[in-house]
Amino acid sequence: MNVTFLLNSGKNRKFPYYLRNGIRYLYPTAFCRYALPAILEKVRDRDDADYIFSRVEYYCRLTAGASLSENPRTIGDFRFFGKSRRGCQSVYFFDAYEHLRYFPSKYRWEYCPGDVTYVPDYPAIVKSRPLTENANSVLMKLDKVRHFIFLNDRLSFDEKLDKSIFRGKVANKPQRVDFMQKYFGSPICDAGDVSRHNDTPPEWKRPKLPLWEQLRYKFILSLEGNDVASNLKWVMSSNSIAVMPPPTCETWFMEGTLIPDYHYIAIKPDFSDLEERLQYYTEHRDEALRIIDNAHRYIEPFKNEQREKLISLLVLQKYFSCTGQR
Repeated sequence: MNVTFLLNSGKNRKFPYYLRNGIRYLYPTAFCRYALPAILEKVRDRDDADYIFSRVEYYCRLTAGASLSENPRTIGDFRFFGKSRRGCQSVYFFDAYEHLRYFPSKYRWEYCPGDVTYVPDYPAIVKSRPLTENANSVLMKLDKVRHFIFLNDRLSFDEKLDKSIFRGKVANKPQRVDFMQKYFGSPICDAGDVSRHNDTPPEWKRPKLPLWEQLRYKFILSLEGNDVASNLKWVMSSNSIAVMPPPTCETWFMEGTLIPDYHYIAIKPDFSDLEERLQYYTEHRDEALRIIDNAHRYIEPFKNEQREKLISLLVLQKYFSCTGQR
């Protein structure tokens, strides 16, 4: 990956993220714990209190009396250096620590970092969960530097190409492999595999494209990989339209609440109607523009960082309360 791509990719930059979180890690946690009651006390007086609590209930579906495993970790044991760090990417550590530091170090919790597509046996903090009975999967906003990207798209829908694009890592991702087998080289989609693995045909390989280059297309494929489609947030913030089968997993973005053909263009899981759906929305501009407007409205609440922090703290408060620790 060359320096030019890193500087112009359109993605969040890692250096400011690590600098900010490194400073946060050195900040005394006692100040955070002292401030927490006052922070949360003000929530019920907010005009958006109902919205905040509805999202808390969505992320944490636990009820009183939920039981942890026999040997859960404690917040105090959750350190950047040490045994608790093993197997945990730094972005997951920092994103979890950002809000855990507001709670007593003796509190116990379960944690499943990474791309989680199963439901844990015990109530656990996760980045992603399947859209099934998933009460033990408590969502937090993890790996957000990679997943939560919002763009200021300067191209209108009418200025874009009447075509779709897909760029993503394909190796070991069945849905994406199926798509590439069916649409690589198709005139309706500029499809390319950016993974470095040799498990996919070499002719599929394409260089990574900056997000701004992908925004030249009216339609952008958002295909699930290990869990969710990581490009969905920035596509929905743009003047292009996300095209995808109904999701099977969700994250803090609440993919499970997205409405087909309202927030995105829905296609069949086998992609058999892709050409028909693209043709329809190319010819029905007003309906396409309505989807873009709806997607923008859906994105907007996630940009309020102060409220996102409150929701995160309340999710953890409910988690600790339901497991008998508050």
